[in-house]
Amino acid sequence: MILRSRRGDRSHLPRRGRRACWPAVPAVALAALLTGCGSGAPAPVWTGVTGPSSSVAPGGPAAPGSAQGGSAGPSGSAGASASGSPTPSVGATSATWKKYTDPAKKVSFDLPASWIVQSTDPAPGAAPGSLRLEVKKGDGTFIAALATGLPVPAAQPCDPAQAKPYSVLNSVPVKVPFADGPDVIAPRFVFRVIQGYKFFGSFGLTGIPTAAADGKACRLANIVPGPSGIGGYSFADTVEVTPPAADAKVAPLKSFDSLAQASAYVRDSGDFADAQRMIMSLAFS
Repeated sequence: MILRSRRGDRSHLPRRGRRACWPAVPAVALAALLTGCGSGAPAPVWTGVTGPSSSVAPGGPAAPGSAQGGSAGPSGSAGASASGSPTPSVGATSATWKKYTDPAKKVSFDLPASWIVQSTDPAPGAAPGSLRLEVKKGDGTFIAALATGLPVPAAQPCDPAQAKPYSVLNSVPVKVPFADGPDVIAPRFVFRVIQGYKFFGSFGLTGIPTAAADGKACRLANIVPGPSGIGGYSFADTVEVTPPAADAKVAPLKSFDSLAQASAYVRDSGDFADAQRMIMSLAFS
């Protein structure tokens, strides 16, 4: 599904009543996107196809439940091309997967069998008993971090003179717990690109609307306001995205020379497909 930048990053995201949602992570299916926390919602697709240069071959990964290296494979994906017609993603995920559960059995998620999880010190300002887990490839390449007990940032004004164009290239509803409120949106897995001296992309869960106007924003938050006992949490490559300065460290943000190049990454990258599947499998006990 392709979603272009919209005012406040809110209009394309469903709102909920004031409640904490505690659904289970859904099974994968070749179905339409989730529409909410209620029962009977269809399962998500893995990868939304992006628009500017997409010419996507038909076909995709194996359907759920099919054998791939002894593990069920992901579904193919349906997204919207620039013309709005559905097209399948060709970004396949790894064949063999495993489940990680932290020693305290607070969280679990699936990840490729060759990836590793390392427990690190909680983020600065995190609540007592919080977790911070870094996921890396077998060669040590950082993929994403899961952090709980985070303070939820208050809405911050964006100086129009500092705002930069941004685009939402991938957006899929996710069934994870969240505490609704006036400045909360139903959680989604997103891949967003903000323009600086290059195009900088970031992926992860978000439940906070972006303060934006005319397709421009100052920062993008990858954080979900969680219910009591969890607090704010982030499962993303970075918690907050701002356009880096030319002499600043870019990683773990992805940098691209164009939106078309960013689109190709979302559409074709196996690492992105793996990260999306992993993050969308997050479950709290």
